[in-house]
Amino acid sequence: MKALQYLNKYFIKYKWRLFIGVIITILSKLLSLKIPEIIKNSLNIVEDYVKGKETDLAAVKHELLINILIIIGVTLLAGFFTFLMRQTIIVVSRLIEFDLKNEIYQQYQNLSVNFYNKNRTGDLMNRISEDVSKVRMYFGPAIMYSLNMIVLFAIGFTKMLNSDYKLTLYTLLPFPILSISIFWLSREINRKTTIVQQYLSKLTTFNQEFFSGINVVKSYAIENAVFSNFTELAEEAKEKNIELSKVQALFFPLMILLIGISNILVLYIGGKQYIAGEIQIGVIAEFILYVNILTWPVAIVGWVTSIIQQAEASQTRINEFLEQVPEIRNTATERTQIKGKVTFNNVLLTYDDTNITALKNISFTVEEGETLAIMGKTGSGKSSIVNMIARMYDTTEGTVLIDDKPIKEFHLDDVRDQIGFVPQDPFLFSDTIENNIKFGKKDATEEEIITAAKNAVIHENIIDFANGYKTILGERGVTLSGGQKQRTSIARAIIKDPRILIFDDCLSAVDTETEEKILSNLERVSKNKTTFIISHRVSSAKNADKIIILEDGKIIEQGTHNQLITQNGTYKNLYDQQLLEKEI
Repeated sequence: MKALQYLNKYFIKYKWRLFIGVIITILSKLLSLKIPEIIKNSLNIVEDYVKGKETDLAAVKHELLINILIIIGVTLLAGFFTFLMRQTIIVVSRLIEFDLKNEIYQQYQNLSVNFYNKNRTGDLMNRISEDVSKVRMYFGPAIMYSLNMIVLFAIGFTKMLNSDYKLTLYTLLPFPILSISIFWLSREINRKTTIVQQYLSKLTTFNQEFFSGINVVKSYAIENAVFSNFTELAEEAKEKNIELSKVQALFFPLMILLIGISNILVLYIGGKQYIAGEIQIGVIAEFILYVNILTWPVAIVGWVTSIIQQAEASQTRINEFLEQVPEIRNTATERTQIKGKVTFNNVLLTYDDTNITALKNISFTVEEGETLAIMGKTGSGKSSIVNMIARMYDTTEGTVLIDDKPIKEFHLDDVRDQIGFVPQDPFLFSDTIENNIKFGKKDATEEEIITAAKNAVIHENIIDFANGYKTILGERGVTLSGGQKQRTSIARAIIKDPRILIFDDCLSAVDTETEEKILSNLERVSKNKTTFIISHRVSSAKNADKIIILEDGKIIEQGTHNQLITQNGTYKNLYDQQLLEKEI
């Protein structure tokens, strides 16, 4: 149970609730175990009357009636305490489930982009849902039934010893076999549960990717192939679940067998003692009741053990992510205002997941309020530069500075709060268009939303929808075209009114006429803001204060538009080519 030790802090947090639950459990079981003793006394009274030791029938009837009323009262009171026990311990398990999910979710938010490049979405979802549910069972039913078992055994065993120690020893004879069986089965359950959860993650990931890429699947008519792959994976998962179920299925028959043996021993040994005159008939009835009262706790041992082993396997998987140290760490505590000057000093960036060196000895400076255009072929390192400005990645070598201060010395929230980022592949949420734009500024007014949309040249499209800005978008913004998604994303960045604006090839899906309108608006909106424009089009870059051309992670040309077209280089060739295309 090493992995589950991580959860001890939650036991401390809810110690008083759990303590009350323990007290209520003890009271409940004390009352439950009072019944066999009352029944023993009742049968002994009847036996004494039958044998002539007690001659007053009225007194016998009166005492039996009193005992019946006590049994009814004790049963009702024990049931009430059992209800309270569930209300304390099970509720605590739900509170801990809530806390643990929040902790995992917070960790997911803290982890860097590189972590998500290495792990699949389906696996992340499975660990915060299915695995946490397994752990909750450890805090709820496992604790509650374990308490029941411990209290019942402690009190019941003591009462049985006091009643007849010889019969008690014979009754408990099968329990060492039970302990050894549980130990072996627990190890198997732990191992097989881990495998089952891994396959569940694979299934979740497969389905998540299938639903996200449904358009590709249908357009290529590969439904049958995808279904075949799913069936194969589901079949493997089914086999692993069956293997686990087979091991779990051994528990209850084994428990019932051992308890049945205990009952037989009570009848046989107790019967011999009764014949020999060593005990009264009530003792045998009392022991039968004790054995059957202890039946459920003993039978539940297997289930509880199974729960704990599954929780251990799930918590091991959860801990793998909780113990991950974010690569991008916030070391600053003081908050500072960013002005917008950005400097790269001999920056080198190597992605550790692919070992690809994306940037090599990159150096440039963009003054506050200036615009830098970055151009280059696919894979030349353009997006890597702007990702480092937003501190999605840290440098392998060299330094990125903002306002002449290393970016690592800034509070992470200060950096990202002052950046309006429009990524190459814009992401829109399954919400209204209005709320997607307001994502950049939660308290934005209707007028601000419309102004931002107009600057992004998306307003006319939005008002053509039946519900206008209240239109609900499909998953990832599938309701909109590629160009509409890009422009909505631009509106989201503009409304934020940040000190630094980053446009990562965000006009690739719009036509030339719309592009010119957007660029004209952006030139006005981004005045006095440091702006980075990544583009393949010279038309998007020509008005920038500075232009850099990347190739294979290196700067091969830099300067203004007028400077670069006088050189017979990459920019000049690109300019001539696009100018010719426009004329044609």
